Amino acid sequence: MAPARKAAEPLNVLWLQSGGCGGCSMSLLCADTADFHGQLRHAGIQLLWHPSLSLETGEELIALLERILSGDLRLDVLCLEGSVLRGPQGSGRFHILAGTGRPMMHWLQDLAPKALHVMAVGSCAAWGGVTAGGGNPSEACGLQFEDEHRGGLLGQEFRSASGLPVINVAGCPTHPSWVIDSLMALAANSFAAADLDSLGRPRFYADQLVHHGCARNEYYEFKASAEKPSDLGCMMENMGCKGTQVHADCNIRPWNGEGSCTRGGYACIACTEPGFQEPGHPFHQTPKLAGIPIGLPTDMPKAWFVALASLSKHATPRRVKLNATADHLVLPPVAKKTRLK
Repeated sequence: MAPARKAAEPLNVLWLQSGGCGGCSMSLLCADTADFHGQLRHAGIQLLWHPSLSLETGEELIALLERILSGDLRLDVLCLEGSVLRGPQGSGRFHILAGTGRPMMHWLQDLAPKALHVMAVGSCAAWGGVTAGGGNPSEACGLQFEDEHRGGLLGQEFRSASGLPVINVAGCPTHPSWVIDSLMALAANSFAAADLDSLGRPRFYADQLVHHGCARNEYYEFKASAEKPSDLGCMMENMGCKGTQVHADCNIRPWNGEGSCTRGGYACIACTEPGFQEPGHPFHQTPKLAGIPIGLPTDMPKAWFVALASLSKHATPRRVKLNATADHLVLPPVAKKTRLK
């Protein structure tokens, strides 16, 4: 075994990719910094290897992996982006690590016990994600989950050398700050089991809902709903938005300080949640029963929602009602005195 990491030593991070699109790496490059590598160095994070950011390849990478397995090189964080491809028939040969003749899943099984921490970057690595959709012919799964079911490649009892389960930085793609902040916390030795939610996601973003901070919240409050994709209104009632149920802080810390799905006019499709890739209905439609959305806001009883929606719709200001079904601001707020005298 490699020696334990000392406080002054950098956090050695190995980043591998398997069954996915590479979107989480693309998102990572949008981190809010003018010097990506400098930010990592300043935080005490050392990328041993990343498929898009490292110069080493081929025999150099294989030699690096062998040094880790032999215990000659300390591995602090094993990151996987993309789902584990176990097919065909459990052989893993749908994904052979180039130049090794060995399935990636076998490399992961060997490397995970050597790592102080194991991190699933993105919903594919966490739950199987889009790669596991349909009939899942590639037998894709996450590192410790298969959709919402515990197990995955490493099994539900797996714990890394730190004692933690797989850290599931879920998202499709992940917000760059979710990844950077998680690595920074690990580098600072300030990440514990209590910092993970019930699905192994870092609570600093998973304890929030996409609904929190949504720019369309006034329309939600009055149940003034969008009726078509270009409308400004709330997208929960008709357009399939699940932001009131989904764990993420997308609207509290938007991408590049500006963007999120709902700000761009797209409904939240629950990409941080297990099984989001197959909701059982079109992503842009809200399934209803007797005219009431099936997916109600988190922690809200159905009767309360029905009563609130009815009251809200009767109290909707004309301005909000008109703007909700328009693609631009039709009626601005009336200028009024705000002082008490």
